[in-house]
Amino acid sequence: MNMKTDQMDIERTGLYSIQEVSRKTGLTAHTLRYYEKEGLLNGVVRSPGGFRQYTDEDLERLGLICCLKNTGMSIQEIARFVQLTREGEHTLEERVKLLREHRDRVLARMTEMQQHLDKVTWKLNFFTEKLKVYEAGKDQRTAAGETAEEK
Repeated sequence: MNMKTDQMDIERTGLYSIQEVSRKTGLTAHTLRYYEKEGLLNGVVRSPGGFRQYTDEDLERLGLICCLKNTGMSIQEIARFVQLTREGEHTLEERVKLLREHRDRVLARMTEMQQHLDKVTWKLNFFTEKLKVYEAGKDQRTAAGETAEEK
């Protein structure tokens, strides 16, 4: 397969196979099918041969799904958000609430992770200084040992 020709075909049609989407997103074909089964991706069109054909809109939706999942939102919560989106603008308030709560949880985890990072950094600095002292003493012991042997 010629990658450049394939890319031009993709740009021309705006449709992507499951393998192309997998390459673009890093998600496995199994995960893409699972997301579809769970209702996170709806309306994925099929070719006359029955193969999935993803659109740019599907890729955009996958980007949001991955963002939410990678920041700790459960598949069930993501499915709820997607369902609310499908229901229309009258669900905007609930979607905003869901995203605000998720953001607050992410910020809390980031604060906790920063505290852990600070402790790891402190320990790294502590042991780096101990290593310098140890190595300096080893150098002195080695030098003293060589001097004693020379005599």
